[in-house]
Amino acid sequence: MTTDSTSTSPDRMDLTVGRQAILPLLVAFSIACFAGALVTDIIYWQTVAVTWETFSIWLITAGLILAGFAVIAFVIDFVRGKRGRTLALPYAVGYALAVLLSLINAFVHSRDGYTAVVPTGLTLSALTIIILLIGAWVGSVYRYRIGASI
Repeated sequence: MTTDSTSTSPDRMDLTVGRQAILPLLVAFSIACFAGALVTDIIYWQTVAVTWETFSIWLITAGLILAGFAVIAFVIDFVRGKRGRTLALPYAVGYALAVLLSLINAFVHSRDGYTAVVPTGLTLSALTIIILLIGAWVGSVYRYRIGASI
């Protein structure tokens, strides 16, 4: 891991591998796992094939593991960097809430049978994605000043 020396601000330092920042990669992959869990929950709801329930819990678990690494990278970037502290708040709050819901969802999915997924697990998966979408939208409004006078 190195610090990013090519950024425009000398006090901006992110954890990087080569020239790629780690935090956006970890966040994106964890969100993809949570979205995949929603898809597999919907498929399980429609087909009742146990394989899809198993896929869901593995995707949620992988997303939580990646989210744990993302939180560590976020804390390191937040402590070391000076830029973006106020912009990080909407992302961080939404992401933390989504990870908490996913943790609860993992416990719900660990129960056995159809009721482990339908309706509670499916609802928690959908709420997780909705919260992530709202957090991304609020963050983009702050970052790109969408709908705000400049």
